[in-house]
Amino acid sequence: MDGGYAEVMLAEARGISSVPDELTSAEAAPLLCAGITTYNALRNAGLRGGDLVAVQGVGGLGHLGIQFARHMGFRTVAIGRGRDKEKLAKDLGAHVYIDTTAEDANAALQRMGGARAILATGTSGDAMGTLVSGLAARGKFIVVGVPQDELRLNAFPLVFGGRSIYGSLTGTPIDGEDTLAFSVLENIRPMIETVPLEQAADAYARMMQGKARFRMVLVMGR
Repeated sequence: MDGGYAEVMLAEARGISSVPDELTSAEAAPLLCAGITTYNALRNAGLRGGDLVAVQGVGGLGHLGIQFARHMGFRTVAIGRGRDKEKLAKDLGAHVYIDTTAEDANAALQRMGGARAILATGTSGDAMGTLVSGLAARGKFIVVGVPQDELRLNAFPLVFGGRSIYGSLTGTPIDGEDTLAFSVLENIRPMIETVPLEQAADAYARMMQGKARFRMVLVMGR
């Protein structure tokens, strides 16, 4: 209330998603962004339970992609740089962790039979493009991260094996509700840092410096 007037926001019902009581607003916000991106990408990929699915990147998108892949029943492989990310990846649900600084990710995936899908969530186009060879025949390379540099591909693994590459972004409000419902059912939660709205500039700077772990959420009313 301000001067006797109430501030009201109106929204069309078809454009919003219902948030389950089991989730806080701070938890739901990233799930309706990074969450729906990774959830929809995986569930629309035509995969079956037990398929080998790799998630490239253990960050804002990747830490949710790993959880969704595991709880959807896929044999989940996390791909990252450095051994320091291995424990987190496995705590999130990865069956296997591949450290690209120590081994060839494509060779490792092929030893496991090749990935039916690779969810590329990282920030390096160069690192993404090299992973196509880790796919099984007719495997799908799904790009959800948007790197600054170009995504360069070798045509041979695409042509010989019928592999495909495509992008996935978000979904409808109903898809958002599906994401939230699945997250509640399987106890999937984003890793967040909450910051008062007044400190939005500091939160943005922390995010841009790559220091967020893994989503900055602005909260009001503190």
